[in-house]
Amino acid sequence: MFTGLIEDVGTVSSITPRGDAVDFVIEASTVLDDISVDASIATNGVCLTVTRFDARHFSVTAVAETLRKTSLGHLRPGSLVNLERAVRLSDRLGGHLVQGHVDTTGSIKRIDHLSTGWEMYIAFPPAYRKWLIPVGSVCVDGISLTVADVADEMFKVAIIPHTLDNTSLRTRSEGDIVNLEFDMIAKYIDNLIKHP
Repeated sequence: MFTGLIEDVGTVSSITPRGDAVDFVIEASTVLDDISVDASIATNGVCLTVTRFDARHFSVTAVAETLRKTSLGHLRPGSLVNLERAVRLSDRLGGHLVQGHVDTTGSIKRIDHLSTGWEMYIAFPPAYRKWLIPVGSVCVDGISLTVADVADEMFKVAIIPHTLDNTSLRTRSEGDIVNLEFDMIAKYIDNLIKHP
């Protein structure tokens, strides 16, 4: 479980295909403080398991299903990634409940650069519209954001300067693919209505 508050921006050091999976080595700092093998680290919003680590890096594996459902297959050596360690039960929940289970990917259609931050418009498959509400929560590449506006196939988020300075969003451009995880509570309510 995560909160969508990014702790660290890491850099992909190496990518090694292994059958239909991919091993990533990621250079990081903050998330290495209390790292261990089997720890969960959300990487661009994808919950991945640490398989190895040293003083400056950790390794994770993305299997075929993860590569199909997320944007991790678009990463290259040098790519910046948003990182968050799993939340402790004693931590403040400053963002929202995030599982690290990406629902789908979206595409950045427009970025308006304002004097006080960015407004980003993200297209998504219409089947997921039911899980979005204005001023509700959405997780974009692991970042807990507030939905500013929503239409059938696109939503808008406003991104403050602090978020731009402390996440990989500052490197994003129109046309880029992002990971989307929709609000867990909305998904459970939808499921309960369908299957009472």
